[in-house]
Amino acid sequence: MDFRYYWEDFSVGRVFEHGARALSEEDIVRFAREWDPQRYHVDPQAAKRTPFGGLIASGWQSCGVLMRFMCDAYLNESSCVGSPGIDEIRFLKPVRPGDTLRFRSTVLEAGPSRSKPERGNVRFRWELLNQNDEVVLSMIGRQLYLRRPG
Repeated sequence: MDFRYYWEDFSVGRVFEHGARALSEEDIVRFAREWDPQRYHVDPQAAKRTPFGGLIASGWQSCGVLMRFMCDAYLNESSCVGSPGIDEIRFLKPVRPGDTLRFRSTVLEAGPSRSKPERGNVRFRWELLNQNDEVVLSMIGRQLYLRRPG
C-alpha cells in the first residue's frame, strides 16, 4: 500500500493544522446523554448553577473531535500502525455551545524503532483550539509509523 505520509515525513517541528467545526448545544447534550451524563453537559439550567456557569462539552467529546481532525489532517493518509498510548491529556478551557474548534499537531520527537527497523516512533503535541485561538485541549502522545519503502 502506498501512503502520503511515512515516518520520514514527521520531522521535529512539523505542524499540521486542520478543521473548523462548531459544536451546538444539541451536539453537546446528545453526546453527553450517551457517554458523560453529568449535569453541566446535559442540563442547561442545572449547568448555570455550577462553577462553569452554563453548559459545556464533555472533555471526551473534545477528544473525539480532536481525533476526527487528526484523521482528516494526516492520519488516514499515513502509514500509522498504532499508538502505544497518550502520556498527557489536559482540559484547559471549557468548550461551550457555538464554539468553533480546529486542530493543531506539532511533532516533538521522532526516532527509528530500536526493535523493528521498518518502523519509526513519533511524539506529538495535539491541540484543539477555539475561535479565539485559545487551546481548550492539549494531548501529548506517540504514534508508530512504517518507514518509507526502499
